[in-house]
Amino acid sequence: MYNIVLDLLEEPHSPLSWGFRNQLDRAALSISNNIAEGFERMSTKELVGFLGIARASAGEVRSMISAVHQRRKLAILREQLLLIRESGESCARQITAWIGSIEKSPVKGKRYHQSIPETRPSERASSFEKRPGSDSQRGR
Repeated sequence: MYNIVLDLLEEPHSPLSWGFRNQLDRAALSISNNIAEGFERMSTKELVGFLGIARASAGEVRSMISAVHQRRKLAILREQLLLIRESGESCARQITAWIGSIEKSPVKGKRYHQSIPETRPSERASSFEKRPGSDSQRGR
């Protein structure tokens, strides 16, 4: 989604105002950023909350495009604008389905039930080297 928006924003001599371009850029980037932040959270409730924000950002992108795509001055950008709107609709549908899947899941609360044991980098490296098939085991 964000790359499609960037393609539009990088058009030379774009008739879109600086404020519109800035807000569209931030809203589109917010979609993936909120998905990433939610995924890094420890609970399903937090994940769902951030997915909701991401879905709202997709709605903001669609709203912005809907507000301007019929302007005659933007006729040369109409195809790109409609592609962005369709991509925003697709993002919203996918996020909605993901939220529904999480809410129907029997897993509630903490998503990570086992803590990952803390190891120093040197311990991780030696552990990796001892595994069958590692370069050190092949004489490399």
